[in-house]
Amino acid sequence: MRRLSLLVGALLALVVPRGFSLRGDGFLFPFGSGRGDSELEPGDDGVSSPPLELRTPLRFYGATVDSLYILTNGIIAVSEPLREEEYLGQFPLSFGGIAPFHADLDTTDRQGRVYYREDLSPDILRLAAKYIKRGFPERDFDPSSVVIVTWDSVAPYAGPGEDTNLQVKRNTFQAVLASSDSSSYAVFLYPEDGLQFYSTHSKHDNEIVPAIVGFSQPSTNYYLWVRPGSYNIVANEEEMLGNLHKSSNLGKQGVWAFEISGSESILSAKATPVPASVEYVDYDEFQEVTTDPSVPNEGSIEINQPDISYEISSRGDNVHTSYSLPQPGAEDVFHSPYQTEYPPAEPPLPTGKNPPLHFPAQPFPREHGQIIDVEEVDETGIVFRYSTDVQQTCANNRHQCSVHAVCKDYPNGFCCSCVAGYKGNGRQCVAEGSPQRVNGKVKGRIFVGNNPVPIEFENTDLHSYVVMNHGRAYTAISTIPETLGFSLLPLASIGGIIGWMFAVEQQGYKNGFSITGGEFTRQAEVTFLSNNEKLTIKQKFSGIDEHGHLTINTELEGKVPEIPFGSSVHIEPYTELYHSSSSVITSSSTREYTVTEPERDGVSPTYTVPYQWRQTISFDECIYDDSHQPISATQQLSVDSVFVLYNRDEQILRYAMSNSIGPIESGDISRNPCYVGTHGCDANAVCRPGTGNQFTCECSVGFRGDGHTCYDIDECLEQPNVCGSNAVCNNQPGTFRCECLEGYQFSADGRTCVAVERVINHCLMGTHNCDIPLRARCIYAGGSSYHCACLPGFSGDGRSCVDEDECQLSRCHPDAFCYNTPGSFTCQCKAGFHGDGFQCVSGEPEKTKCQREQEQFVALGPRGPRPVGQFIPQCDVYGNYLPTQCHRATGYCWCVDRDGNEIDGTRSGPGIRPPCLGTVAPPVVVGPSVKPDTIPLPPGTHLLIAQSGKIDHVPLEGSDMRKSDAKALLYVPDKVVIGVAYDCLEKMVYWTDISTPSISRASLGGGEPVSIIKTDLESPEGIALDHLGRTIFWTDSQLDRIEVAKLDGSQRRILFDTGLVNPRAIVADPMRGNLYWTDWNREAPKIETSYMDGTNRKILVKDDLGLPNGLTFDTYSSLLCWADAGTKRVECMDPNQLGRRRILEGIQYPFSITSYGKNLFYTDWRRDAVVAVDRTISKESDSFQPHKRSRLYGLTTALAQCPQGRNYCSVNNGGCTHLCLATPGGRSCRCPDNTVGVDCIERN
Repeated sequence: MRRLSLLVGALLALVVPRGFSLRGDGFLFPFGSGRGDSELEPGDDGVSSPPLELRTPLRFYGATVDSLYILTNGIIAVSEPLREEEYLGQFPLSFGGIAPFHADLDTTDRQGRVYYREDLSPDILRLAAKYIKRGFPERDFDPSSVVIVTWDSVAPYAGPGEDTNLQVKRNTFQAVLASSDSSSYAVFLYPEDGLQFYSTHSKHDNEIVPAIVGFSQPSTNYYLWVRPGSYNIVANEEEMLGNLHKSSNLGKQGVWAFEISGSESILSAKATPVPASVEYVDYDEFQEVTTDPSVPNEGSIEINQPDISYEISSRGDNVHTSYSLPQPGAEDVFHSPYQTEYPPAEPPLPTGKNPPLHFPAQPFPREHGQIIDVEEVDETGIVFRYSTDVQQTCANNRHQCSVHAVCKDYPNGFCCSCVAGYKGNGRQCVAEGSPQRVNGKVKGRIFVGNNPVPIEFENTDLHSYVVMNHGRAYTAISTIPETLGFSLLPLASIGGIIGWMFAVEQQGYKNGFSITGGEFTRQAEVTFLSNNEKLTIKQKFSGIDEHGHLTINTELEGKVPEIPFGSSVHIEPYTELYHSSSSVITSSSTREYTVTEPERDGVSPTYTVPYQWRQTISFDECIYDDSHQPISATQQLSVDSVFVLYNRDEQILRYAMSNSIGPIESGDISRNPCYVGTHGCDANAVCRPGTGNQFTCECSVGFRGDGHTCYDIDECLEQPNVCGSNAVCNNQPGTFRCECLEGYQFSADGRTCVAVERVINHCLMGTHNCDIPLRARCIYAGGSSYHCACLPGFSGDGRSCVDEDECQLSRCHPDAFCYNTPGSFTCQCKAGFHGDGFQCVSGEPEKTKCQREQEQFVALGPRGPRPVGQFIPQCDVYGNYLPTQCHRATGYCWCVDRDGNEIDGTRSGPGIRPPCLGTVAPPVVVGPSVKPDTIPLPPGTHLLIAQSGKIDHVPLEGSDMRKSDAKALLYVPDKVVIGVAYDCLEKMVYWTDISTPSISRASLGGGEPVSIIKTDLESPEGIALDHLGRTIFWTDSQLDRIEVAKLDGSQRRILFDTGLVNPRAIVADPMRGNLYWTDWNREAPKIETSYMDGTNRKILVKDDLGLPNGLTFDTYSSLLCWADAGTKRVECMDPNQLGRRRILEGIQYPFSITSYGKNLFYTDWRRDAVVAVDRTISKESDSFQPHKRSRLYGLTTALAQCPQGRNYCSVNNGGCTHLCLATPGGRSCRCPDNTVGVDCIERN
């Protein structure tokens, strides 16, 4: 029963979506009544403990805390807490606290428990110090007290009639606070599958309130006011919360460490970081760890995880991966998000366990959560061949052996064998006792029951996780359609072959990996004896890939009996005989499975189905070594604790089982703990059986300890020169990695770092010797070559260009004056003439409509002087209507179009001028002007600023403007550029123009602009870009709508054409699939949001707004910020929370806003400047005014590199035929408007 309970506990993480909190051994610090814990009273209304008086005070934000309060709602308060309704869903907390998972949690009717204690025992102090040392290796920390608070299987609050799926979910997590006399640290632990829900329902308005993880300093109360304390948010939205158990800031999944004693902020751990395993969207990994051997296992959580670092590499896996926390709104301590780069695979690097060799060796990296695609291969393809026509020796074939193997020559050839501490066939070797992963693809064509139409699928992901020293294998196959999923439940052996490969070996017997090295083909035939249906399974195992994972391809074809929806399947333990001969293993068995159908009329029908399995496994073995002991001709595989489940919501098929290989046995006999999985060895250890029930635990290679607890060996510390010169050594769990310094790369031997010979685009880098951009342009010619050419209006060789005096060529009209300018000239008609200077006509020019109306009102009419208070239209110097018209007597102002007609929703009260846009472009300079090409942008991050007729750029150094290097990026002299957006992937700038309504783009590498949309536009203003899904979004304030299209302007679709009056700014959050925009309708200004597909539209802000012009979303801090010309404020908010934060007040007339780092930047119409605001201190920090002062419009940040992340549209257009529009956690396929034909498919 002990073994069964262990397997049940491990499997429940597999069978319950999003996890299941279980009690058992290993991941969490020991807790429970047996450890002397106090237990919080049950309840759901913010139950709080009495003060927990501390023997060693906690140091928190520089202050000393002598007592703590434990709250049901996932908070450890540092002062007496408020009532639940006063703080629930709010952050920061006025009473101050540490929140490992702040949400509305429920423990009524014993729906989970909350335990807490202060522990001074040496084993706990050592364990806490171990975590802190790992996260802060430079600190000398010796704790004298540890506070452990455990929320065990707590439920979310759910009111009557609310989501039943939410009501059955449970969360388990733990906070550990370790203190010494001078400092304190917090460790948050989230077991695999310990978090099943990430938000709860509000008790008051039924809104969904996301959980918050973070730290909050108490407020300071003064006589007349209250000063809020500092706070740091670690996670506050589902994507971040869902990665808590997959991620870490100290290299151990699900574990987060922070120094909390600093006076100003919380400091995150800086140990080797790891990226969240975001690729495993549809598969919950199953992992295992143990704690300090001196800590009893009673009362821990039976959710086991391996000690895995995310920055994984070994023997030449030159992969750089980093992860850091998202940055909260007002702090600069945390950074984001994770970044991963995968250069081409290189030969292995020298390590302590991989000494330098004189030949290339196969890489063997350790575990890494990367999903890879496996190409189709023919089932009869040779995996590898030892025997050849020409005798082979180790001298020229050593590279065919694993780096963890030795090569030995024999009279007719060579053989490989794994060294001590490793298992395998010599070609492929893995460390004994180390957990393993298997990734691959599945395709199939299967008839179900009597259905004449087969169900076909392909490119479906298969992932398996194996705990070697327990022989436990967990397999999940994703996106299996519901019509097929339940009927595949009996086919546990699809994953069972992986169980055979890593089965626990009894003395003298070998599992599949020891025999084949994970390189073999398997063909199995399943016969369902009741109706003689047959299914064929073909599987190809291709050994270990560059990420350290085994790869598999699976094909299924045939017919299976239909199992009704909602049924469960039970498979009893069974044994199977494996018969071995030269390079072939066969087996056959007949067994049964039991189906229990859903209850009908109070009865659940149950029936048993017999089925027969036959399989053949083909592989290559070394035929030259006659000295090695052959495996037994017949071995028995024992399989028990078989669990199968199909999750119809996630469409995931899951199998799990425990496996051991040994002699043919009958009946129950006493078995060694190594064989039955009850040994208690560390996850990074191997169990060595002794006589009877005796055994020993031995740490795997790369680890040191007593076997019950294994510590990673820091090879970089013990062997400082192991990586040689021009390289750095990075320690990893069980191994280490050598990385070349910047400017160096690995040579062909895979070990030596040599200087990189880089091709330099001098035009892009700005390192050319062409004349200045105002006189010449640099033209890239490939490689490191370029040539220079003078701009029109200049002459020379491109390196030195002089102005041409066009006036000497008599290009102007005889009745005009000619004025030479650098690169150009202007013509102006003489007095008594009018025209453009090229053509001059005597007499005065014809008056415009605005001038005629102005004269009409000013002049005395037939009835006498004009009435007092009569409105007089205002014209500019060229006779055009000013875009903002004001009534001087009443003070009211409004916007007009080019014909002087008032635009709806723009009339503003006295003293407020609406942000009207002029639709008439300023007169173009007569004669040749600067060519409308983009000037190549230097490397780095820049601000792009739209003005009438051009776009400027200002380089950023850190978060500060390098104003002296500001230059023009693009000249479009006949346009009024309003909105500007940047594509960080293709380095393209996009803009809207309202003079000749259009949307255009240009490459920053140089080249002429191209208009991508020129029809059905009136006043396109705001523009946003999804660089992942390759779409643009824009607002049109005349047509009152928001549209989307592909980046080339094709496939236009209207998202919204109702409920809009004056839409202006628009921004996108591609990674989360959200869209935000402003509407400065004077009667009801608002900020709205929706998913990118137009669904889930809602008003985000509607109170205390005036003229919300500018809007920006900061990907790294998840803050939405806006600039309001009516309230004269800059404000920010987290769209997932209710509160707003005023960043700056009393500004003049902001138009557009963007963000980078700690700074916000906005354009100001009154100052004709770009203003920088440090949002961490709410203070203006700098301003930039272009040399030629004019009204500044749109503003955006051109990032040097795209933010890391992806959405469901970023690969293969999300599988859509036309528009792919991202949503949080998914995507919608949408058709363009006015689609012709039937080739477009819409789906969610």
